[in-house]
Amino acid sequence: MLSSHLTRLVGKHKMRISDMKRETGLSRKTSFTLLYKETAQKIGLDALDKLCELFNYPQSDLLERITN
Repeated sequence: MLSSHLTRLVGKHKMRISDMKRETGLSRKTSFTLLYKETAQKIGLDALDKLCELFNYPQSDLLERITN
C-alpha cells in the first residue's frame, strides 16, 4: 500500500490546494484532494511529476510504500 505525504508537504510549504492547482495546472479533485485525504486509488505519472517539481522533492518524499 502507498501512503501520501502531501499533507505534510503542503503544511511545510504553507500552501493551499488552490495555490498548487494554479502552479501545476492539475485538477483539484483528481490530483490534490484525493492525495491530500489519502483516498486516491491511482495517480497519473504526469501529475506525480508535476507535484515533485512543485515541491522540488523526489517522488520518494511524496509517496511511501507501507508494508504490513
